[in-house]
Amino acid sequence: MKRYFLLPVAALALAALACSSININVPRLKTGPTTTLTINEPLPEGNEVVDVTISMGAGKLNLAGGAEGLAAGEIKYNVEEWKPTVTNKDGHLTIEQGSAKDNFGIPEDGDKVVNEWDLKLGDVPMYLVLNAGAYDGMVDLSGLRLRHLEINDGASNAEVLFDSVNPEEMDKLAYKTGASTVKLTGLANANFAEMDFTGGAGSYTLDFSGELQRDATVNVKAGASTVRIVVPEGVAAKVTVTGGLNSVDADSGWEKSGDTYEISGDGPALTFDVEMGVGTLELVSK
Repeated sequence: MKRYFLLPVAALALAALACSSININVPRLKTGPTTTLTINEPLPEGNEVVDVTISMGAGKLNLAGGAEGLAAGEIKYNVEEWKPTVTNKDGHLTIEQGSAKDNFGIPEDGDKVVNEWDLKLGDVPMYLVLNAGAYDGMVDLSGLRLRHLEINDGASNAEVLFDSVNPEEMDKLAYKTGASTVKLTGLANANFAEMDFTGGAGSYTLDFSGELQRDATVNVKAGASTVRIVVPEGVAAKVTVTGGLNSVDADSGWEKSGDTYEISGDGPALTFDVEMGVGTLELVSK
């Protein structure tokens, strides 16, 4: 008897859910006049290496070298709660957008939102961390003295460029992204020992052009995405694919043996460990 009684009860519950509506109150942020915050941070005294952290939400970012001090530039915004804070103390520089932690909300008029960051960093050895949300970014790290680099972003459209050799030996380059379109160019110039790239469902290009200074290990983990790995001609590389991926498109120069792809070359070598279950992996040599 009990089991038959449960069926109409369940049906009534489902009907009640179907007829009801769920209201979610999301805080709203009002836009106002565009405000410009000028950044002009001096180099710290007595610090051989500095820690720089830049954290922003949705918006536009242009980041490059060329600052006379530690950091310079402008941030334009028109949501008061997003007013950035700048802290420069004891060799630690933090530039952080308001609401990144405390002031959650959605702008009332999204098409009029202004959040534009135009920043330059100076000529000093640094550990750089970049955190961003759904943003459009041009990050030109050419010539910066980076000992460590970490980038975390959301659904972004970003390009990261190393157009000249990093004067410092970088211990690790870590990039974590979501459903994004990301292009990293000149990665050989980054001068890292190890690189970790983690992506969701997106399109990612990892271009190792430049001058490879030493042997390097690259770990790639991605979801249902397209990953394009570009290795310059003459550079030795070995790619091991795990995770069950069966869609690998390799140039004629790559030799396949099981789940391993190799290409011969001279000098320092690149070793890749790629973990993908679905999606497409493209291996290019040019």
